[in-house]
Amino acid sequence: MTLPVALSGTDVIGQAKTGTGKTLGFGLPLLERVTVPVDVEAGRAKPEQLTDTPQALVVVPTRELCTQVTNDLLTAGKVRNVRVLAIYGGRAYEPQVEALKKGVDVVVGTPGRLLDLAGQKKLNLSHVKALVLDEADEMLDLGFLPDVEKIIQLLPAKRQTMLFSATMPGAVIGLARRYMSQPTHIRATSPDDQGATVANITQRVYRAHSMDKPEMVSRILQAEGRGLAMIFCRTKRTAADIAEQLARRGFASGAVHGDLGQGAREQALRAFRNGKVDVLVCTDVAARGIDVEGVTHVINYQSPEDEKTYLHRIGRTGRAGATGTAVTLVDWDDIPRWQLINKALDLDFNDPVETYSTSEHLFEELGIPAGTKGVLPRAERTRAGLDAEEVEDLGETGGRGARSASRTKPLEQAERPVRTRTPRQRRRTRGGTPLDETAAVETAAVTPVEEADEAPRTPRRRRRTRAGAGAAVETAEAAPAVQTAEIVEAADEPAKPRRRRTRSVAAKAAETVGPAETVEAVETVADEPAKPRRRRTRAKAATQPES
Repeated sequence: MTLPVALSGTDVIGQAKTGTGKTLGFGLPLLERVTVPVDVEAGRAKPEQLTDTPQALVVVPTRELCTQVTNDLLTAGKVRNVRVLAIYGGRAYEPQVEALKKGVDVVVGTPGRLLDLAGQKKLNLSHVKALVLDEADEMLDLGFLPDVEKIIQLLPAKRQTMLFSATMPGAVIGLARRYMSQPTHIRATSPDDQGATVANITQRVYRAHSMDKPEMVSRILQAEGRGLAMIFCRTKRTAADIAEQLARRGFASGAVHGDLGQGAREQALRAFRNGKVDVLVCTDVAARGIDVEGVTHVINYQSPEDEKTYLHRIGRTGRAGATGTAVTLVDWDDIPRWQLINKALDLDFNDPVETYSTSEHLFEELGIPAGTKGVLPRAERTRAGLDAEEVEDLGETGGRGARSASRTKPLEQAERPVRTRTPRQRRRTRGGTPLDETAAVETAAVTPVEEADEAPRTPRRRRRTRAGAGAAVETAEAAPAVQTAEIVEAADEPAKPRRRRTRSVAAKAAETVGPAETVEAVETVADEPAKPRRRRTRAKAATQPES
């Protein structure tokens, strides 16, 4: 339905269910509008129409979809030798810039990297004849609308514009009214398939407990006739955790989510396409446009956010006329969200059946052999696994490449930066002067006579507490004369403040030492400079004897 309208140069809004061939619906008209050297040789075009700048632009929301659309267009344009280039973030700039310098006919890219290269004057969009926005509603949901508008402003005013998506909300129609000229809205449906979902997908919805979900998924993956399977999670952390748990249970699993570097994401997708991995755990970055042959099961580990996400998730199976099974596990907390999705899509699962990994109806409805456990038997572990697929060095930007690459090799083999700066040596000083210079100055200033007369340096005396005062009194009983002499000598030192003894201590000292010596010691202490004194309360004064 799209081809005759798009080939005539008319603006098109294409809407069709997932897996019905939208990529070639806009890809073939794009390839026909591009002028290549073969057309000049055949006499269909003039030599001056040839150019090395892009003649067609396809904007997609995700990196995975970008590579897939590029591969499809390369396959379709192989006979005419059309040059197609994928431009997306997460990998080095240099190969993309070199390819643009050599000449490109069709560019497929994500909004961020397209704007980046256009701002650097590396990407010239002034000769674009046709623009395609694939999965237009997803670009609006991800906040790409300002970037898409900036890209459109860089294009010629006279061009063909096409929008394609499985779901077409009102915001996309508003975008079409602003930037399209009398578009033709084509909505392709089969007469016997009036629902929003594809009829040949068997849908199952169960109410499941979060702690029992890994066991349920492990048993569902052992159903009869299961081929490749995709498991969708709502968060990146959950996707990484489930992929790790399934690997421990014996399944060949890989993960695709935003925390992985681009090399690791492409490694997992390549291993999945090649059959080395048969279980792909991913977030919604892989829910749009990913087309892999042989996907028989899609499992929604967590309830999707809305009905559009649900449609795109389960649309990874049952593609191009094949059959598939979609299983959704709904938590108790997600029942209200699921009921909204159920109502929007007019499904029959308003109240999902409470299901556990041991429920009989789970085994019967999904064709799971009786007695299946949550660990894959060793005899069935025939896949090569994720490690069999090499990680491609993409020269990743943003620091993620190094992090994802370091995960693939042991810690001791990870490269560490060479230390080039000599560590600063700390020198001990006294008042800003090094200790060795201070000691030399003091040694030169002291004469031999002064050295002889100089008294040895007395160690710093610790201030006594009340508990220590009692111990001092006991010592004074053993050596009263020496103790009193030490007190007098200490009183002669001006720079060392000393705690004043209370009357009770003085009284005890008077009992132990002679009265004359006690008076002398107390007078010496009283001659010290005034010091704030702690005032006694009446209760303490009444209990203590007066001296």
